[in-house]
Amino acid sequence: MLSLNRRPRVIRALAAVFAIPTAVAVLAGCGSSEPATTADGKTVLRYQGSTGQVSAFELAADLGYFSDIELHWEGDTTSGPANIQAAATKQIEFGSAFNGAVVKLVAGGAPVTSVLSSYGADELSYTGYFVRDDSGIASARDLIGKKVGINTLGAHHEFVTREWLHREGLSDQEIKQVELVVVPPVNTEEALRNKQIDVAALGGVFRETAVERGGIHPLFADKAIFGEFDYGTYVFRNDYIQQHPAAVRDFVQGTARATRWLQVTPRDQVLARFEQIIGKRGRNENTALLKYWRSPGIPVPGAVIAEKELQIWIDWLVRNGDLAQGKLSAKDLFTNKDNPYANGTYGPATGPTGEVVAAK
Repeated sequence: MLSLNRRPRVIRALAAVFAIPTAVAVLAGCGSSEPATTADGKTVLRYQGSTGQVSAFELAADLGYFSDIELHWEGDTTSGPANIQAAATKQIEFGSAFNGAVVKLVAGGAPVTSVLSSYGADELSYTGYFVRDDSGIASARDLIGKKVGINTLGAHHEFVTREWLHREGLSDQEIKQVELVVVPPVNTEEALRNKQIDVAALGGVFRETAVERGGIHPLFADKAIFGEFDYGTYVFRNDYIQQHPAAVRDFVQGTARATRWLQVTPRDQVLARFEQIIGKRGRNENTALLKYWRSPGIPVPGAVIAEKELQIWIDWLVRNGDLAQGKLSAKDLFTNKDNPYANGTYGPATGPTGEVVAAK
């Protein structure tokens, strides 16, 4: 256990992981490697949630897809990097983050492994980068000297913005002149309309409600760069995977099946189930925004991880001089062995219980 006067230093060190330092000691955080168990012998997995939203693993628990684990909510997270930080310091058992942030974390010495895709972009769910209709901004070159509002540094919005600018032909020096400004998602639309920023990264309910109000349009979208693509993964600490393989296996198989349930179930049934789950957990949440849910945002059946989904960000970091060539290999950063849609238990065309489903 860390002493109280040392803990702030560990948190600062973990934050610095996203700038790729070298110390492995950042994972020395508080907490026991021995998980709590329920009276009937189930392993308790602590997690962080999101207000007014239902994660695939929360859905899995409600659908009865877990047999060896029980979830325990520890509070809500603010971002992917913060969620991984909590997992790395043993405040929770697993976290979800953008794959580029996962690569940076591992490059910094953190022993974690991705076990399942957690979010992505499909035809209905994606992040758009919006400008005001009267802004005069029509190309990447128009962003030189301008401000782009993103939710956090070192994660999805930053990587996608810089990748788009690169693909549009801007030099490294020109890209450095595009200022990335961190704005809380709930304030991003307002900042755009008040001309505090010139581009706003908007996804989910924030994109849907902003578009409803009019006066803005997308300059580009992440789905236009990579197509339908999985962007983030759930990670566990390697020591936890080694010490509690049954718990990790149960989490992965249940969450994969719940993701598949979302992929094949009519939207009205999904929303009804979400509303029931939010109501039962009793956190005084507003369900009014559920109507803006469009899809799970994960195009791959059962959230199976593809090597390219991590390799592309390794290559990005190498190209930008943030990672040495050959230091990391994508195949060493993830495993699909517990995913029933990858290990042969279920076929990719089957549903959450192995049944054949009609193509959508």
